[in-house]
Amino acid sequence: MSFFGEQFPRQEPEEAVESQQPEATGPEATGPEPTGPPNDAPSGTGPNGQPARGPAGGDRVAHSTALAEEADHREALARERDEYLLALQRTQADFENYRKRIARQQSEQSARAAADLVTKLLPVLDTLDLAEAHLNESLDITEDGKALRAAHAMLTDILDKEGLERLDQREVAFDPSMHDAVAHTEGEPGERGEPVVEDVLRAGYRWKGQVLRPSMVRVRG
Repeated sequence: MSFFGEQFPRQEPEEAVESQQPEATGPEATGPEPTGPPNDAPSGTGPNGQPARGPAGGDRVAHSTALAEEADHREALARERDEYLLALQRTQADFENYRKRIARQQSEQSARAAADLVTKLLPVLDTLDLAEAHLNESLDITEDGKALRAAHAMLTDILDKEGLERLDQREVAFDPSMHDAVAHTEGEPGERGEPVVEDVLRAGYRWKGQVLRPSMVRVRG
């Protein structure tokens, strides 16, 4: 080729020389051996079957610990609940017993107070009994006598309704718990058996099943 009349020699391209290197054989050809756990080992375990210490194994341990702590907490709460329930039941039972005891004491106190009042009225009843016996012997009963008899009947009726029982029966078997024998007469010939009340000298009284005062009687037999 000429350039400005000059000619340069033509250069032929050189053939690229391929570098030929010997192929590697042996352990260097396959690279380094893997050092991790085998592919068939279960997840979360090491090569010897021990729990893995990686992030997955740590999460499982923490989760198990949390579950155990929660179970312990629930058990403690249940135990505390049972203790409170037992204490409440005991308190309720104690209060119920206290309420019954107070009610029983109040009832007994009221009964004793009523019995004491009735006992104090017995001499009044005795006086009215004597007055009525005197009126029965009289042929002419005045208005005052009628009023006295009416007052006696009213008082006796009120006390009877409240529970006062008069003990003045005759010809009944003698009972030491209800009768106070102050006189005695011999029985008729051939009469046998237990002593009986022949006459009542003073009436006795019983208040709601309890003898306030035995009757004074004359016994026969």
